[in-house]
Amino acid sequence: MNKSILTNLIAVTITIYGLFSPIFSTEIFMAGLFALSGGLTNWLAIHMLFEKVPLLYGSGVIPNRFEDFKNGIKNLIMNEFFSSTILEKFLKNKTDKAGEDILKSLDYDKIFIKLVEAIEESSLGSMLNMLGGKKALDPLREPVKKKIKELFNDISLKNNDENFNPSEKLKEDIENIIDKRLEELTPEHIKIIMKEMIQKHLGWLVVWGGVFGFLIGLLLGILGSLN
Repeated sequence: MNKSILTNLIAVTITIYGLFSPIFSTEIFMAGLFALSGGLTNWLAIHMLFEKVPLLYGSGVIPNRFEDFKNGIKNLIMNEFFSSTILEKFLKNKTDKAGEDILKSLDYDKIFIKLVEAIEESSLGSMLNMLGGKKALDPLREPVKKKIKELFNDISLKNNDENFNPSEKLKEDIENIIDKRLEELTPEHIKIIMKEMIQKHLGWLVVWGGVFGFLIGLLLGILGSLN
């Protein structure tokens, strides 16, 4: 069962039990009521991130900031996962062979896997995990493989051109791929992506809202009974 729903059900149960408990009725009722208040408030706050709620200003922030999220996704991928430094390091040992030899020997699936592994092992690994781990980059596999193949074709043709920069060429191609993918996104897509990324973790806000609400309510109930 969803932990948010479970937390609120437990809080409701405690509140109802407090109404009929033969002992410590006030303390139990207050603890349950505050737990329910904390859980429901945090649940509503999470819901308002993804959905517009009538009369509640500021709700639906994720679909409302659709373009900002699209630009943020692009900047995160390009500046952190596919920066010029990462691509230059990745390509450093790939350009020693010439022409046909390089094209025949390359395993493009393995190249993509190694690129993702390099990102995972870097300081950006934790950021990638927040986005869903390796699977977050899977939609880029085929387009990136295609562009890597085109890149090495260019390298074989332009290896005598001092002005040719393979890492910048690959970065430009990847950016074009991402732009094309992002153009296909709608506000609903962004909402679904963000839900898959963070909603299961945000459920703990409801749990802790219920726990702290319970403790505050219990404390107030005890203090009230002492007066």
